[in-house]
Amino acid sequence: MTSFTDRTRASLREALLDAAGDLLPDRGYAALRMADVAAKAGVSRQTVYNEFGNKAALAQAVALRTAAEFLDGIRQRFETAGGLLAGIHCAVVYTIEHARENRLVAAALGTEAGEDLLPLLTTKGEPILTAAAELAAGQYRELEPGLTAESAALLAETVVRLSLSHLVLPTHSAAEAADAVTAVLAPAIRHFVHRSSTME
Repeated sequence: MTSFTDRTRASLREALLDAAGDLLPDRGYAALRMADVAAKAGVSRQTVYNEFGNKAALAQAVALRTAAEFLDGIRQRFETAGGLLAGIHCAVVYTIEHARENRLVAAALGTEAGEDLLPLLTTKGEPILTAAAELAAGQYRELEPGLTAESAALLAETVVRLSLSHLVLPTHSAAEAADAVTAVLAPAIRHFVHRSSTME
């Protein structure tokens, strides 16, 4: 059973993440001040430092929470998909559409203030990419048992990276991007499943 202290701390952490998440899209990482996060959350600046240690850790926590929301949405799409390719298509559409609607991600991808947020999602975003790829790989094997763990991991990483490229350089609608990703993946999936079956 969760103690009152644990619940209070979790509530405080969420309040601080909410405050930082509201400020980051407008100010970017460089202009974000811990004092402003504290003021918006109604706590002292020291409280923010006690919880996160520094601004980089706070920003990373905001990015990871945003990623968790994406992962939950992706998981739901796979659970209602009729097959692996359909699941990948739905997940890519959701990822791109949700990213364009999410203030933090949209700012990182399309505003001057948010330019310094982009590394949280890309070069410094390895924990996010890893979590997304691991989730996807597990879903792929559930929908297509013929995939090995290694091939599912490779396919998942490919989809994550392709989806990210469509986010960073948007030249198509979400549905068109998903069409392109699944067109590339379909022969690869068939190849891996066939190779796995011939090795048994």
